Amino acid sequence: MLDTAPLQDRFLDHADHYARWSGLAIGLVVAQALSTFGHIEFEQRVVFCLTAFGLCAVAGVLLADALTLRPQEAVRTASLAPRLVRDHVPPRMGPLIALQGVSLVVLLVITAATASGDPDRMFITGKVVDVTCNGMRASLGPWPGLFYSLPMFGALAIATPTCVWALRRIAHGPGEEQQRRDRAWAVTGAWGLLVSSQQLYAVLMISVSLTETGCAGTLGAITFWVFYPLALLNVFTVAWSLVTVVAPRAVEDGTAEDEAAEDGAPRR
Repeated sequence: MLDTAPLQDRFLDHADHYARWSGLAIGLVVAQALSTFGHIEFEQRVVFCLTAFGLCAVAGVLLADALTLRPQEAVRTASLAPRLVRDHVPPRMGPLIALQGVSLVVLLVITAATASGDPDRMFITGKVVDVTCNGMRASLGPWPGLFYSLPMFGALAIATPTCVWALRRIAHGPGEEQQRRDRAWAVTGAWGLLVSSQQLYAVLMISVSLTETGCAGTLGAITFWVFYPLALLNVFTVAWSLVTVVAPRAVEDGTAEDEAAEDGAPRR
């Protein structure tokens, strides 16, 4: 009788990789399926595709974390210092992605408030913004009002508390320090992928809307100095987040070295 334990062990050792990659692959399939909905306008199809892809990436990372093998030996419960979530997330990209998440919510709230809409159909209208150009009113669009931003708000409402819970669970759970950091980086990357891709598309929609008018003026200056750099920043964040989800590998820092040195110290 053949011994299948080595094969099972090899599969379990890489189950987290398979889950993360499957989340991205399923996200691509779902996004492709949503892109073929002809009865939905193009801009909203893009919003649905980005939202579905980001949520699938988050789900894949959370499943990968659940499948990660835990140490079989006795777990030490005493420690000289409490574990903090901020010590496990990327030291530079973590705060940046958190700031992007806050700015995305603020941006969507502003665009929803400034969008032109019918009070009787607030969830259907809000696709354009009315501006005054050379004394004449003009409607600019597509504008990320509620018509486009509701799926984004919904995705953030689902993914944000789930990822925060996962980070707290990772920081206070068992496992080697490097393993916990890798898992936390993967969760951060998945949430960053969702946030940065949505913000990138919202910024592109705003930039196209503001620059299509013949009297750019202040709107053109805002687009050039604010939205274009923000779009470039989001492109970088999307690339970093995607790489981190595919192959998370947290860099070791002074905190990790100190905790590793404390592992050999006697515990009370």
